[in-house]
Amino acid sequence: MPPKKLLVVSADIGEGHNATARAVEERARRLWPGCEIRRIDTLDLMGPGVGPGFRWIYRVNVDTTPWLYDFFYRALWRYRWFAASSCRVVGVWSGIGLAPIIEEYCPDLVVSTYPLGTGGLDWIRRRGGLDVPVAAIISDFAPHPFWVYSEVDLHYVASQPSLRAMYQARPDARGAVGAPPVVAAFHPADKTTARRGCGLPEHGLIVLVSCGSLGFGSMERAVEAGLAAGPDICVVVACGRNEALRARLAARAEDLAHSSAERLVPLGWTSEMPALTAAADVVVTNAGGATALEAVACGRAVLMFEPIAGHGKANAELMAQAGLAAVCNSPAELTGALHTLAAQPALLAQAQQRALTHIGALDFDAEIAALPGLARHHGARPLSAPDAFFAHAATPTIPQQVGAVLVLAEPPVGTPQQLADHIAALITDRAPALPMLHRRLDLRPGRRPRWLPVDDVDPARHLRVRTVGTAHGIAWPAAVREFFGTAVPLDAPPWQLELVCDADTGQTAVLAKMHHSLGDGLAVTATLIGLLSDHEDPRIAPAQPGYARLANPPANPPANPTEPAQRETWGSRARHLRRVLRGLASLASAGSSPGGGPVGRSTPVRDYAMVELPAATVRATAREHGVGTAALLLALVGEALHRADPVGTAARDRLRVMTPRTTHAIRRAGGSDHGGCYQGNHTAALALDLPVGPMPPTWRIVAVADALARLERADQPVAAQAVVDALGRLPAPLHARLVRLIYRRRYFSLIASVLPGPRKAHYVQGVRVVSVLPVLPLADGVGLAVGFLTWGDMIGVGVSADTGLMRDPAGFAGALRRAFEDLATDAPRSPTGRPTAHNTTQE
Repeated sequence: MPPKKLLVVSADIGEGHNATARAVEERARRLWPGCEIRRIDTLDLMGPGVGPGFRWIYRVNVDTTPWLYDFFYRALWRYRWFAASSCRVVGVWSGIGLAPIIEEYCPDLVVSTYPLGTGGLDWIRRRGGLDVPVAAIISDFAPHPFWVYSEVDLHYVASQPSLRAMYQARPDARGAVGAPPVVAAFHPADKTTARRGCGLPEHGLIVLVSCGSLGFGSMERAVEAGLAAGPDICVVVACGRNEALRARLAARAEDLAHSSAERLVPLGWTSEMPALTAAADVVVTNAGGATALEAVACGRAVLMFEPIAGHGKANAELMAQAGLAAVCNSPAELTGALHTLAAQPALLAQAQQRALTHIGALDFDAEIAALPGLARHHGARPLSAPDAFFAHAATPTIPQQVGAVLVLAEPPVGTPQQLADHIAALITDRAPALPMLHRRLDLRPGRRPRWLPVDDVDPARHLRVRTVGTAHGIAWPAAVREFFGTAVPLDAPPWQLELVCDADTGQTAVLAKMHHSLGDGLAVTATLIGLLSDHEDPRIAPAQPGYARLANPPANPPANPTEPAQRETWGSRARHLRRVLRGLASLASAGSSPGGGPVGRSTPVRDYAMVELPAATVRATAREHGVGTAALLLALVGEALHRADPVGTAARDRLRVMTPRTTHAIRRAGGSDHGGCYQGNHTAALALDLPVGPMPPTWRIVAVADALARLERADQPVAAQAVVDALGRLPAPLHARLVRLIYRRRYFSLIASVLPGPRKAHYVQGVRVVSVLPVLPLADGVGLAVGFLTWGDMIGVGVSADTGLMRDPAGFAGALRRAFEDLATDAPRSPTGRPTAHNTTQE
């Protein structure tokens, strides 16, 4: 829909920013005839005297103290804290001035051509305002940190090297290479016609020396170097508003006129720059801003001569990298370059063709036309405390990633590659609507981990198809070990899929793994359903992440909270505090792990085993014993450990199990915090002393159920969550150290998790997913993790093992299944006695 009001944010500091603003306004009037357009000067809005003061500082720095300007510019790149604090200060400063104008004008689209204005727009966005598309068009080839901001929906930059520099300046920004932002009059035109119109010689090399409206830098040195390049070279000089320079060059032109044909044409401020640029063979400049962009737009060769301090040197470097300019750092180099271009027309034609090729792939009209439809962009966000916990817990030996094996009922119609192509199309279409799939981790030593948004998710980076079997040299279990035993790469969104087809059995499954920081098992399952299910398209009702509410403040907020509501708030806080203290006391009394079990020094070698249990039978068996499903399944873990190692478990009759619990209350809190969609980690842990010694299975079930109920009443999950949240408030280095101190074998011997799942059927390209088998990560020194996931008619059981600490996970999985089968076939008998306090009490 065309915008009704366009706001252009620029500044009067030189002509480059306003030239870009004019180009935007020109295209907007052509594209949207009824659109109201308003341009504002950021410097004027920042306060009285700010504009003249900034213009004086800029001129003095470039002309008189270039070393100071160079120092400031290098500091922006070298010291992140300096760039961040500087951007924050100018953002607040300009944002305070811009906010009333924006509120009064109510634009449908905002385009900034000035970096301080962009900073102000970013500040307004962070405070919950400006819920309309916001774009920045950068009129320099080098987008320094002052130019780029995280909350701007799109930055248009001048070249691919410029785009790389933009991401270096701010990795969480969004950018694209755009056409030169110049008015339409700057376009490739016939050189001879342009020369006739300007009254310039039709033959010979014409050099246009233009250094912006202020005539900065060593223009006279450039003129002399140009004149020295050859007697047939004509030098045209656009002096801008530098009248003193024009007068000196006019005198020099008179001297030359006595001895030769017209070779020097000095001009003051002129509106004929499009024609002069078209008439030139080469444009010599020193800043790399609007003048260089205009030259490229006309398809002319560009020479950067003695680039001015700061952004001028950076622009020159990136223009050279893009193949759009050559840099001449001395008069001798400029003379040599011009002489070569005059003597070898083929080289001149190649330079001009590079410019034409660059602009030929871009369309400024189309770029402006697309701005009203820009999607809202969000910059980096720090991880929540639970998510950051697993970012810090991960090591090369113990990667923290949650996985699943989605087993299909039958081979899909067509080839495995056709199914892979279908999944790749789903990734392209649906990943943008699934928050966990389009963000990547930014992990820097000593800093809080952050999520960086990723605009385009490449299916090739996240999906692989593999056929296994005798003829293919790899068996199914080996493919599973290889996939889950390899950590997800962190240079892209940290998740991967692998479609595995067994040529011997016809079995087909989708293997999935995600970094634990993305979410817990519930979040992973919900995301996989949203991505792969035929009937669950997240694009129909896309769930926004919680931080999207920054741009959508709640409507009609309560103006005067009532006193009862205040009392209720304080009352709920007091109750929560009591629960936290009670839970902390329970955790403290539990102390360290009793020891024993599959613990020791971690190794990087993993093995996995998987079995399935009939969900209906599991639920019926739990009801027969008067316990919940979770208690029954955890008791089966204890029974399987005893059967796998009866001697060891007789000596160590209890093992500390870290049991993540996803309760209804926690799920509701997670939905509230994250826009109603499942993402992130919203589980709390119980420290359960699992009875593994010899005892009747019925006693073991009762002991586990009693212990779980006692831990829930003691509010251990509430306290555990409070501890995780408190750790997240610490400085990042201390947070990381404490996480690795507590998430290890000293406090638990194994991990066991019981996850709910969907009861209804889900299909992938018409084929039913019959079961999902979870794959859990391990912890430092902990060699066993067991996950249970309900999926339709089955409960998938996934066993992850460090083979250096537990050699036979398949044997353990088989023992667990046999223990359940024995239990399911026998009705619960009345034992000769009840479980003892030693069996049921957490000591």
